[in-house]
Amino acid sequence: MAITKGGDAQFAKPGADNSAAVDTFMAALEHPHKTAIAALSQPVLTSAPAIAEGIKWNAPSYRTTEYSATTHLRAKTGVGLILHLGAKARAHPDLQIADPESRLNWLARDRALLSFEDVAAVAAAANAVRAILRQWIKQV
Repeated sequence: MAITKGGDAQFAKPGADNSAAVDTFMAALEHPHKTAIAALSQPVLTSAPAIAEGIKWNAPSYRTTEYSATTHLRAKTGVGLILHLGAKARAHPDLQIADPESRLNWLARDRALLSFEDVAAVAAAANAVRAILRQWIKQV
C-alpha cells in the first residue's frame, strides 16, 4: 500500500497520516475482503501525482490537500470507496463527474460510493476508478 506518486516524504507526519500507518493498519486488519481493500489502493494512489494515504475515520483514506476518499470497511458485501468533500463543512457544490460505466452511487450531493464485490471487481474497475478520482480531485 505504500505506492505514492508525490512521495511520502512530503506528507510524512507523526501519527496516522502516512503510508506507514496504512501498512500497520492493514497488517492488523481482519476483514473478509482484505485483499480487495489492499488492491483498491493501487488505482487510487495512481490516479493523481499528489494523492497520498493515511488512516482517517479508522480506515485507509486518501487525500491531496485534505481527505476526500475513504475506504468503506463496513459494506454488507465487498468493499467500497466513499468519495466526499473532507471533514470541513462547506457549501454543497454541483459536482460534475462523468461516469460512463455508472459506477457511482450518489449518497448525497457531496458524497458518492464506489462498490466492489471482490478483488477481481477492483481490478476490472481500475481505469474507471482512476478516471473518476481525477475528476473528483479537480472539484474538491
